[in-house]
Amino acid sequence: MSTLFEIYEFIILVWCILSWIPRTPGGFVDDLSQVLSRLVMPYLGVFRRVIPSFGGIDFSPVVAILALSILQPIVVRLILML
Repeated sequence: MSTLFEIYEFIILVWCILSWIPRTPGGFVDDLSQVLSRLVMPYLGVFRRVIPSFGGIDFSPVVAILALSILQPIVVRLILML
């Protein structure tokens, strides 16, 4: 179960890195970025509504990964108790 959290954290990190790379519409990076956006944006949207960007820098991915790190042991313990 904790592996799923780690994979999702990795997906968020890759999405962030891809946001810095110039894209060609219909290119591989653009397609990959769109797929990852569909996986990441619903979760990041929660944090983006609460945390404003500072100087054009979006800190919501950092907070989202920290939240996953905090929630991971809690969720794993709850599942193991079932």
